[in-house]
Amino acid sequence: MSMPIELPYETCLELLSTREVGRVAVCTVDGPRIVPVNFSVVDESVVFRTTPYSVVGMHSWSGRLAFEVDDVDVERRAGWSVIATGRGKVVEDSAELRRIESAPGPTPWASGQRWLYVRLAWDELTGRRLGPAATPVD
Repeated sequence: MSMPIELPYETCLELLSTREVGRVAVCTVDGPRIVPVNFSVVDESVVFRTTPYSVVGMHSWSGRLAFEVDDVDVERRAGWSVIATGRGKVVEDSAELRRIESAPGPTPWASGQRWLYVRLAWDELTGRRLGPAATPVD
């Protein structure tokens, strides 16, 4: 059995930037909720779109969020996971929205309008790799 390898910040950022679907976790009065979202990385933050009346839309700027993206190879029993944590903030500044919209993504896969942009500017970005090829990454 292999031991998990902690990934350096730069590797976490690189891996996070290779994906477009992740999961955002938010605390509600009814307990934690985890929701898949399409996202993009903009200026060392995760940006995703939602509706104002979704679980994430109603709670994303009132507390801390956690965001996870990962990759799993079941055959090799290997994979990696990156987690970003920090405060969520609804993006309302028009210049910031234009900059986000000019970058690739986030383009929701779900139907309907998702015009509320949420930015999770992480204060912590961590990751681990596990499996037979789990060698230290510099």
